[in-house]
Amino acid sequence: MIDWRPSTWGDEIALEYGKAIRGYQDAVGDYRVYGTNGPVGWTSDYLTAGPGIILGRKGAYRGVNFCTEPFWVIDTAYYVRPLHDQLDMRWLFYAIQHHKLGEIDDGSPIPSTTRAAVYVRDLDVPPLPEQRAIAKCLLVYDDKIDLNLQTNKTLESMARAIFKDWFVDFGPTRRIASGETDPVAILGGLLPDSAQAAAVTSLFPKNLGANGLPEGWEEREIGDLCQIVGGGTPSTKEPIFWEAGTHLWATPKDLSKLTGMFIRETERRITDLGLAKIRSGLSPKGSVLMSSRAPIGYVAIVEKPMAINQGFIAMQPAPALPTEFVYFWTLENLDLIKANANGSTFQEISKKNFRPLKVNHASADVLAKFSKVAGALLEMIRNNEQENQSLTAIQDLLLPKLMSGRLRLEHTEGS
Repeated sequence: MIDWRPSTWGDEIALEYGKAIRGYQDAVGDYRVYGTNGPVGWTSDYLTAGPGIILGRKGAYRGVNFCTEPFWVIDTAYYVRPLHDQLDMRWLFYAIQHHKLGEIDDGSPIPSTTRAAVYVRDLDVPPLPEQRAIAKCLLVYDDKIDLNLQTNKTLESMARAIFKDWFVDFGPTRRIASGETDPVAILGGLLPDSAQAAAVTSLFPKNLGANGLPEGWEEREIGDLCQIVGGGTPSTKEPIFWEAGTHLWATPKDLSKLTGMFIRETERRITDLGLAKIRSGLSPKGSVLMSSRAPIGYVAIVEKPMAINQGFIAMQPAPALPTEFVYFWTLENLDLIKANANGSTFQEISKKNFRPLKVNHASADVLAKFSKVAGALLEMIRNNEQENQSLTAIQDLLLPKLMSGRLRLEHTEGS
């Protein structure tokens, strides 16, 4: 490491404040808008050219994001400006992750990362060719992770489109009633295999009933079809509830960090004594978690049994509604769920207000078929998420070794 240059962050970069902008959450534009926790919307203009790094400034979780295109940053985050041309932007991104700049707190009631706290910290800077070699090595893992994420987004969109067609728009029944006979067309082209489509089509009613639903279907309350529970927090002043805990204990913060639909791990764990303080106990695998406040609408499927805090509504699996249905029903009805929330300090949906929400309840055969069709797509998503977990673990092992110089890479001036 004799060729690495000792420096400080303040001598290498400037953290530039983002700027407030209106309407980005609902806007359609060419440029990504970033906040403290990552992408939050789109806009028709950009604040700075890419490639660039966004560092969260305010909030419990302050992310680090890289954008290759021009982008906008709102006032809850910084963007990074190198102070000279001997810095590789992608290497800086990994260096910021390694040095955990997003976890620096200034002690204020709202956790914040200040420029002053960052600038005084030491930073060892390798020569530019070695920076590029380090970034290239780590980028291999990020590229594969990103590819899996994009694949999963496509798979989830396919499953959600099937849910909407079957259980919201009643597409198969409407097409049968209008005279369509081709099974693939009856299913809107969403299942292109003709044999599979024929087997599915035979399960759907041929007409809509007086209630506006396919004949034989009925409108039911979600609370009548699956177990709805909340959670709790054992006293954090009692170590016996927390130290050496073995039970997963989820908070909305855990869901805010997810890049997929399944939750497997949590930041904190509780002991048997801690678990005994939570009336709902462990939510089993296949439960669907939804954050019920601050904000409403983080949604995930439980992959391992876990307890939850009071910031959730958990929909536990039941024979009447498969997990896959509950997950997509929740996503499809988030606007309705939020409309039934109340509260002066922050909006919250209570279990009392949640349980009466309506479900278009199909026959057991249709629900079972949806579970099978969507379940196959979710299994592919699950496998990709598990691969990403392994790739991230390898990258996490490499990052400190590469950033400290304990692992050196061969490089050339053009690398």
